Amino acid sequence: MPGLCRDCLTTVTDDRRCPACGSPRIKSHPELFDLTIAHMDCDAFYASVEKRDNPELADRPVIIGGGKRGVVSTACYVARIRGVRSAMPMFKALQLCPDAVVIKPRMSVYAEVSRDIRKMMDELTPVVEPLSLDEAFMDLSGTERLHGAPPAVMLARLVKRMKDELGVTGSIGLSHNKFLAKVASDLDKPRGFSVIGRAETAEFLHDKPVRLIWGIGPAAQESLDRAGIRSFSDLLRWDQEALTARFGAMGYRLWHLARGQDKRRVSAHEPMKSISNETTFFEDTASLDILDGHLWRMSEKVADRAKAKGLAGRVVTLKLKRANHKIITRRVSLRDPTQIADRIYRTARALFDQVGEQGPYRLLGCGLSDLCPEHQADISGDLLDPGAAQRSQAERATDEIRRRFGTDAIVKGRALR
Repeated sequence: MPGLCRDCLTTVTDDRRCPACGSPRIKSHPELFDLTIAHMDCDAFYASVEKRDNPELADRPVIIGGGKRGVVSTACYVARIRGVRSAMPMFKALQLCPDAVVIKPRMSVYAEVSRDIRKMMDELTPVVEPLSLDEAFMDLSGTERLHGAPPAVMLARLVKRMKDELGVTGSIGLSHNKFLAKVASDLDKPRGFSVIGRAETAEFLHDKPVRLIWGIGPAAQESLDRAGIRSFSDLLRWDQEALTARFGAMGYRLWHLARGQDKRRVSAHEPMKSISNETTFFEDTASLDILDGHLWRMSEKVADRAKAKGLAGRVVTLKLKRANHKIITRRVSLRDPTQIADRIYRTARALFDQVGEQGPYRLLGCGLSDLCPEHQADISGDLLDPGAAQRSQAERATDEIRRRFGTDAIVKGRALR
């Protein structure tokens, strides 16, 4: 059976230890050198960057997030072992892991590392489809002749370079379509390399829960539960017409995914349509003070990502989910595009005030769409808000200070709520 040493990249046939370097990190699979669709997902990306920049944190639990009334953005694997999860309230995370080091996100730093990773991926193939700062699909079809090595070898080389040159680790999923590649990348984290071949697809999926499908959230899972669908084997008992009649477009997609079929192509030229941030609360809340604090932090994250990508947006969107799972969405078009957190926040807060006190809420989100290059941003100013230009200048100055002296150099009071 073909195999690969993930440490020295030697091709092997013995799946116990590498004959060249003695490493036990051997990946063997009958289709290892035939598959070309991959998904790379960094391991606890934000926390990995922080540990890289501060080696004293290497063996300590690290949580990336806001203050005591904030939520967890992500956590390292040491903290995850203690039960810490993304979107968990910070007070709950600290109850589970009281010795954790809490660090506020440094989005500009993470974006810079993400750009370096993207350059490495672009060297492997021109067909890279990023999903976020820390994950992307790649289609390596036809690249073996270019690199003189199969895609599996080049992917192992990619994550090795990420570790050696950037100090962050990633996990690889390799398969024959996007759906299965993404599933595979989650099977063996951190530093995983998982393969799902064509021959084993049906057997692999048969007893797996449908929540394995990317995009199946709590509401969709409840709908499937009511139909008696909990696993892929349950899906296989439905014909295509019945699934489509019951669930619409999602049913059509589920019928194909149940059979391991996904015809979506990896697209390198799909333009970014929006930038957003949202969180599901550990406990439903109607507190305006808590919701306002979250809304400001989300506006900052959206603005930071827009600035990091050189973009601005004309449409601000507010998303709320009530305790009964009803989703409320409000959006407004600005006079000209923006990438300023203060303007995003004030617009989103005005939308929230229009909704009124219909809580408690289980989810809050904020986004920016109708994107354009940043040179078109905030040109005309706001005639109804004379102080907007001054606040925008102050924010730009704050960005520069944080860039030079760290994200904690200046913190707004509302960010501590």
